[in-house]
Amino acid sequence: MSFEEITAQARTAAVELLDAAGLRPGDIFVVGCSSSEVLGGRIGKASSTDGARAVFDGIYPVLRERGVYLAAQCCEHLNRAVIIEGGCAERYGLEPVCVVPQPKAGGSFAVQAWQAFERPTAVERIRAHAGLDIGGTLIGMHLREVAVPVRLSVDHVGQAILLCARTRPKFIGGSRAVYE
Repeated sequence: MSFEEITAQARTAAVELLDAAGLRPGDIFVVGCSSSEVLGGRIGKASSTDGARAVFDGIYPVLRERGVYLAAQCCEHLNRAVIIEGGCAERYGLEPVCVVPQPKAGGSFAVQAWQAFERPTAVERIRAHAGLDIGGTLIGMHLREVAVPVRLSVDHVGQAILLCARTRPKFIGGSRAVYE
């Protein structure tokens, strides 16, 4: 599979999830991406800057166009911290931590975000409104509390399995409660 095809799959996934989730400007969209899995390797074993760039180039322009913040999840070596724009950290009151992701300590996708953002900032955790898990990166810890699975027209990016979620407010109340 070519890098252009990977970019196209990532773009399709981002557009479809944005539409399904109804995200608005200022919302947060988390992406965990194993570039190893995208290119047919095993997660954490074959990090690829080119593979990560292909995915990033499909997702980031779509989010920027809609005014949605990208949160790029790092790998387990950085405790799945996320790389966000400084403005996102300020808007949501998130405390920065000191680290710069590397391909084998943070992951190639997080490196792409760090290099592309105007004011890249690392934070330990966020509460995203929706997200893409590309290759089994376990983004659930960075989603708001009620995550709802979303099926898209694409179920892989490259060779990596794609899982998606949006979030919704909690339902509270009992049998007399009414919901929108």
